[in-house]
Amino acid sequence: MLYFQLVIMAGTVMLAYYFEYTDTFNVHVQGFFCHDNAYMKPYLGPEESSAIPPVILYAVVAGVPVLVITAAESVLFLLQYISEDLDNREKIIVMGDCCYLNPLVRRTFRFLGVYAFGLFATDIFVNAGQVVTGNMSPYFLTVCKPNYTALGCQQTTRFISQQDACTGNSEDVTRARKSFPSKEAALSVYAALYVSMYIMCRVKAKGTRLAKPVVSLGLTCLAFLTGINRVVEYRNHWADVIAGFVIGGAIAVFVVVCVVKNFKGKPLLSVMPPEESAPSAHLLRQPRVEHAVEKYGAPQSPITYAEVT
Repeated sequence: MLYFQLVIMAGTVMLAYYFEYTDTFNVHVQGFFCHDNAYMKPYLGPEESSAIPPVILYAVVAGVPVLVITAAESVLFLLQYISEDLDNREKIIVMGDCCYLNPLVRRTFRFLGVYAFGLFATDIFVNAGQVVTGNMSPYFLTVCKPNYTALGCQQTTRFISQQDACTGNSEDVTRARKSFPSKEAALSVYAALYVSMYIMCRVKAKGTRLAKPVVSLGLTCLAFLTGINRVVEYRNHWADVIAGFVIGGAIAVFVVVCVVKNFKGKPLLSVMPPEESAPSAHLLRQPRVEHAVEKYGAPQSPITYAEVT
């Protein structure tokens, strides 16, 4: 099963790579109306000039869950390690009789592995939606720079369906055709919800009744601010951001509820199972049934009489 899961993970990563960095999947080319105000918003520069550039977004999405989950699992393991009997520690055999995996490492890799799988799955869903729909960004006509005179746009209601209608930079035009759903909104909400549900489900320490909701709501608020920033900078429509929120949130809930079962499982340090002699001891404690011959053939104890005075 471990190798099968690794194959699935590798396939997910490769599919996300082909969507993100290759031209294997061509973006659907939609037509547009001349002088459409919905696509004539100003272009504020490449994504690197945004208030939340991709480098910072991807670093937070990839780094914060790793730090939070690793730190929390380490603290929980140490607390239980101190409170439990050292002779009853659990050893998980993964390969053969010589290789053992510490419960801390096992649980940490499990939670982070599921998180990584959901993150790549979110990226695949978003890229597939962008390629299939080909919805245009609010600044599409600004970077497209169509020749309205050659296209006969004397009337504002004229619909342009030519694929070569744009005269602007081809990379900017292609990027402007990949607006629905918003990738930044989907990834940020997915990371925020996954970490928030991990904190709410796993952290059971006293005094955290108010701290856990504050941290969770803070992470969710940052994710929503990321989506709002996309609309303010005219990089996505409201519908794009909402669709990204729905996709990221749905995948986060699915992997937490159906894959890691709300982060529940065996304790980090569990007591070793009872010895194999337990069943025999149980049998010895069963009541003994006397045979009829033994009951009637056994010597009867003599009856004695005592004088009452």
